[in-house]
Amino acid sequence: MASLLLMALGASGLGACVHSVVYTSRVETAHPVQGDLVEVNGHDVHVIEGGAPEGAPVFFIHGASANANEFTWTLGPRLEDTHRVLIADRPGHGYSERAPGSDTLEVQAAQLAGALREKAGGEPAVVIGHSFGGAVALRLALDHPELVDGLVLLAPVSHDWGGGGQTWYNQITTTPLIGPIFSNLVPLVGPGQAKSGAASTFAPADVPEDYFDKSATGLLFRPPNFRANANDVVNVREELQAQQARYGKLDLPIIVFSGLKDTVIKPELHVGRLKDEAPNLELVELVNGGHMPHHEVGEDIAIAIARLAMGDEPR
Repeated sequence: MASLLLMALGASGLGACVHSVVYTSRVETAHPVQGDLVEVNGHDVHVIEGGAPEGAPVFFIHGASANANEFTWTLGPRLEDTHRVLIADRPGHGYSERAPGSDTLEVQAAQLAGALREKAGGEPAVVIGHSFGGAVALRLALDHPELVDGLVLLAPVSHDWGGGGQTWYNQITTTPLIGPIFSNLVPLVGPGQAKSGAASTFAPADVPEDYFDKSATGLLFRPPNFRANANDVVNVREELQAQQARYGKLDLPIIVFSGLKDTVIKPELHVGRLKDEAPNLELVELVNGGHMPHHEVGEDIAIAIARLAMGDEPR
């Protein structure tokens, strides 16, 4: 029976592999590389660069199930007249390679630190992190403080929340043997399920028009990208258990935008604790906000980023 099951999985996996190759080609043609591939520790990090070459650098880190395009049409354009805008794909996402050890926040932060150092010439930047990207931004500030002038965190994941929140498909994707086969099936069903997932992520707001195209959401459903995302999400709680003990050492200004109606994370378990541990943090609570503040109050966030870039302390 076991051998028959393995044969069935193999047969379905073969067909799925063919489909995933076709899907990958199609989605990468629709959403090609836009920036530069910066080699860090032998692996490329994709960074989209724009804005004012002589302006103060700002560095964006996206969340789970996303890529650099999340910011190219939201916050990036609000800052490009006055700041040097750098938007990175995290390792294994978009067009950044998955360096060994990227299941850890340490390695993700190290890869992004190398790209930031190269692109900004060592000049410290204001770093913006959304959701999972908030955890990476915090690690970047902890491990590479010379590169970070301040943090602007958007609905950040910052602490071990004590369990729950792990979806079945991420658990399956990270399972040996079955996981790679399953991830090759994702292009068949994933894009169709993305709309319902986005509705929950944006709640209580509506999903913006053309969101999936503008944010190149389809890149997520390439099998290696999907596996990288699953490993990020499955491992982050354990990673945060170690990282959160260090937040008292953050000697830099931090501004956090947090939606009180966030349905993806519970703010009280993340920023609710971070504000008592980080010594110089300003919390902006969005009474009717959800998990995507950069879509809801983009202008306010851009002003906050500019404040920190000019050296203003949080209020």
